[in-house]
Amino acid sequence: MVDLETFGDLSAIEIGEFKPKPTTLTDGQNEAAKGLWSSADGRTSIGVWECTPGHFTADRTKGGEYCHIISGRATVSNADGSRSRDIGPGDLLVLPQGWTGEWVIHEHMRKLYVISAS
Repeated sequence: MVDLETFGDLSAIEIGEFKPKPTTLTDGQNEAAKGLWSSADGRTSIGVWECTPGHFTADRTKGGEYCHIISGRATVSNADGSRSRDIGPGDLLVLPQGWTGEWVIHEHMRKLYVISAS
């Protein structure tokens, strides 16, 4: 049987201890995450992530990501500089598998993420 799961008030979920952001380009930038669900085959994961202001690189070559922004503001840019997007609360950002780029977090951010690898 397949279990049905729900998660309420994503803005209030405890996510744990903040740690240094591994791909940061800004000294002192920290992040924290709480996994909420993952598929049996491990190809899809869902969770809540937070990050402090700063600039970091991102690589989605192994799996695409859907980001629903709960709070905060950022600018996300393609690695080649061809396009950037400003995002904030209520926005859905799609980063297809194969995407690489950079994030600049302007205000402490919280997002729901769904990562899916083909």
